[in-house]
Amino acid sequence: MSVDYLQFFPQWARTEDGPRATSQWWPWRRMQVHLERVTVPDAPVKLVILHGAGGYGRMLLPYARLMGPVEVVAPDMPGYGQTRCDGQPVDYATWVDLAADLIRAERTRDERPVLVLGASVGGLLAYSAVARAGADGLAVTCLLDVRRAETRAAGARFGPMGRVAGPVMNALRVLDGVRVPIRWMARMSAMSNQPELNAAVAGDRLGGGGRVSWRFLRTYLTSAPEVEPEDFTACPVLMVHPAEDRWTPVELSMPFFERLGVDKRLVMLEGCGHMPVEEPGLGQMARALREFAAETERRSGGASW
Repeated sequence: MSVDYLQFFPQWARTEDGPRATSQWWPWRRMQVHLERVTVPDAPVKLVILHGAGGYGRMLLPYARLMGPVEVVAPDMPGYGQTRCDGQPVDYATWVDLAADLIRAERTRDERPVLVLGASVGGLLAYSAVARAGADGLAVTCLLDVRRAETRAAGARFGPMGRVAGPVMNALRVLDGVRVPIRWMARMSAMSNQPELNAAVAGDRLGGGGRVSWRFLRTYLTSAPEVEPEDFTACPVLMVHPAEDRWTPVELSMPFFERLGVDKRLVMLEGCGHMPVEEPGLGQMARALREFAAETERRSGGASW
């Protein structure tokens, strides 16, 4: 049983109105990828939601509720949630490949515009996948370039370990098949600014309470984005960054964000921690995402942003 993360959101965001999510299985590279899908045939836009470390598809579904009428697909990335890897090795490139293939499939399924929302580590994952597969809009909560030592240090449970992670983990690639608790390596205690939510994440075996392979950690911490930000041309970018993020403060994302040459917008979410659930920031996030979706719909009809 997965945790009901909706309980941590304000009452106005807990509405049960509208279509419910259904589970689907997507055969992909000899894996069975678990998808959470909300089907809304008359929705003007579609949304692909990509989680990060300690997350999975259902965990992020409450954010789709913020956007009004939208069709949603949210995968459990390999190593998290209910996705069955069936013994296939998983590295960070696997995540980028899967995300790009899923976005590409959604773009060809019908003619509606596709937005991609990436949360936490899923932000740069979404960026790389969109750079490869295209999309009509990209929204992220952060853009964490792990080539920078400061970013690696912030993400790691022990900062100095993050700074030297690349050389050390490559030297220990013999451990690639070992699965370690994610909380040993990442600061799950900083997932939010609510202790109860942090405890729920840390105890959730589908997410922050699970295990991840050394191979995945090594290849993530030595990864590079699909293209440099100056060369990203796929679509406009919206960054809705929590203003009280104690895990990955906005200063870590700004160097990458500022280098983007496409239309972009930054909205700081007042009072929100890394996983934004607090007011007034959650309301600000809802407004920004709705405006971004409406702008995307207008652009798809020929209007400019």
